[in-house]
Amino acid sequence: MGAVVALSDLVDARQVWRGRAQPIPAGDQPTGLGALDAVLPTAGWPDASVSEILMPLDGVGELRLVLPTLARLTRGQRPVVVIAPPYVPSAMGWRQQGLRMGQVHFVRAPETDVLWAAEQCLRSGACSAVLLWPRRADDRALRRLQVAAADGQALGFVFRDRQHLGNSSPAPLRLELVARPVPAIWVRKCRGGNPPAQPVPFPATVH
Repeated sequence: MGAVVALSDLVDARQVWRGRAQPIPAGDQPTGLGALDAVLPTAGWPDASVSEILMPLDGVGELRLVLPTLARLTRGQRPVVVIAPPYVPSAMGWRQQGLRMGQVHFVRAPETDVLWAAEQCLRSGACSAVLLWPRRADDRALRRLQVAAADGQALGFVFRDRQHLGNSSPAPLRLELVARPVPAIWVRKCRGGNPPAQPVPFPATVH
């Protein structure tokens, strides 16, 4: 058996190449919540990627979290697609948040077709963002969505129950919304950096 040599000795002797991780460049997809952008490696949503938003139940502010981004995107050329939301969004409320509703398309789809529809929209290159609430989505399904988002240069927002937090996910960003004791956002995974040890406050309004 060969002699045991300390790795530090090999590094010092320049017998082992030591690489350096390249910093993740800031993107151009701010969340609209400055405190959240400040702790994310890309200073916002990862470009052309899927972001997974986990929550204890529907309606705890998950749409409020993404509306500033959607408002900005609807001022562009590519529409936003919302696939089979669990409740009917308020068009008037969305307009008040700055969304151009002519650039928002709602798609009705049975649960069995939600993932397929989202993948087609993400990959098409015609959409700026796609929102979906899949009830059942395994690691393979989420990976397909991530590849489709990269191909179509779109943002994907996948809203799921927090019971999936313990499952692995290929999504570059995973956020968990909590309502108690105070509304907050936990960054559970962020590609290119370590999640902060403390949650980000989630105010009643997002600017």
